[in-house]
Amino acid sequence: VPVAVSAEGASSVMILAMGNPTPGIATFNFGEAAGAHTASTRIRLAGTQDVVAIAKMADGSFARASSTVKVTIGGCGG
Repeated sequence: VPVAVSAEGASSVMILAMGNPTPGIATFNFGEAAGAHTASTRIRLAGTQDVVAIAKMADGSFARASSTVKVTIGGCGG
């Protein structure tokens, strides 16, 4: 499953797959010289579940976004 995040003003973004045996998928850290605060990757999921992105903003606050991703047997169907 392709995953992309964009969080302007974030110092880091963590991606979690809540239904996987190990939910932590990736953490992306953005330095001061980062041209854009975006990242993308591909992940495998253990089944239909919520994928969550948590961004730590430069001011110390946090922002959260999630989406339910439907996984079908064999990758086809609805």
